[in-house]
Amino acid sequence: MNYFSSNFKLGILGGGQLGKMLLNDTRKFDIYTSVMDSSPEAPCKIACNEFHLGDLMNYDAVYNFGKDLDVVTFEIENVNTDALEDLEKKGVKVFPSSKTLRIIQNKATQKLFYLDHNIPTAEFSRFAYTTEIKDAIENGGLKLPFVWKSAQFGYDGNGVKVVRKLEDLNGLPNVECIAETMISFKNELAVIVARNSNGHVATYPVVEMEFHPEANQVEYVICPARIDSEVAKRATDVALQISKAFNHVGLLAVEMFQTQDDNILVNEVAPRPHNSGHQTIEANYTSQFEQHLRAVLNLPLGDTKNKAAGVMVNLVGAENHTGNVVYKNIETIMGMDGVTPHIYGKKQTRPFRKMGHVTIVSDSISEARKIAEEVKKAIQVISE
Repeated sequence: MNYFSSNFKLGILGGGQLGKMLLNDTRKFDIYTSVMDSSPEAPCKIACNEFHLGDLMNYDAVYNFGKDLDVVTFEIENVNTDALEDLEKKGVKVFPSSKTLRIIQNKATQKLFYLDHNIPTAEFSRFAYTTEIKDAIENGGLKLPFVWKSAQFGYDGNGVKVVRKLEDLNGLPNVECIAETMISFKNELAVIVARNSNGHVATYPVVEMEFHPEANQVEYVICPARIDSEVAKRATDVALQISKAFNHVGLLAVEMFQTQDDNILVNEVAPRPHNSGHQTIEANYTSQFEQHLRAVLNLPLGDTKNKAAGVMVNLVGAENHTGNVVYKNIETIMGMDGVTPHIYGKKQTRPFRKMGHVTIVSDSISEARKIAEEVKKAIQVISE
């Protein structure tokens, strides 16, 4: 198959920042791309060959978008899987597959998949409705504290809440959910696995994630992770075990906990480029976005090694700021060594909305982390 400067058409469902960064590489390779998103302001709009407005959860919209394309991939999990399955039956290649996506879309199903495949994960209880949890606590079937997670449609800290007392359940949506045992952990880690249709697999170095205590969003991604090589090997082995169990094609980002006794427990996975891999654009020989393309097109996978130590800082909307976005002090951070900002193209900011990220590269991980702190203090994402 000739993908380059040809009649081949790649479809991307979702037009957000992940798609926009993916399109940097489709343009580099001159691959014809068609994108669908529900927003006329989607960041992808400026960089694809065709842009379609449509609801990603609507069967007809997704099927009609994909039926004349050669390969369809996605940059967000909330996509109609029945349409993807019927596209596969029609002969359109969908990567990762509708089967993989269907399991991952629902956190309860995802957790059961881990149990079925002996993949280590935190203990959990599954509930059809949040209102059932109170009875489970009062009957002694569930102990506080725990982490409440909506089974579907959670993202970036939404759909997740730590429940320490009964009152913390107030105001939570009454939906299918899981209650997960609180894990005492040393680190939150992630490994990105790439796999093509030939079964060739490549893993990126383990990254360490530091989270915002309130927003439950990643503030810093640090690569390589500051962990023992044995722990890094364990994390990589678990990520490969999951990749094999899913038999997935494309990228799979595996988020994990390193427990106090250095065991690895899987938190959740994402079948697409991921926040924990943004630093690969500057810090690795092959970025996660190029690698995703290589994997879904069944091309040879690229070198995943680090060229330099990398730290990624998320740029999120400042509290109390809603409206037209201003990146205050961006010139200051651009004057710092090894600093590259990425602006996602969202015109409107709101508190904790992901608006961009900054990568810091250095020969030394401690130096990169120090500069990242300065970047975090300097730049503010505010409204006019």
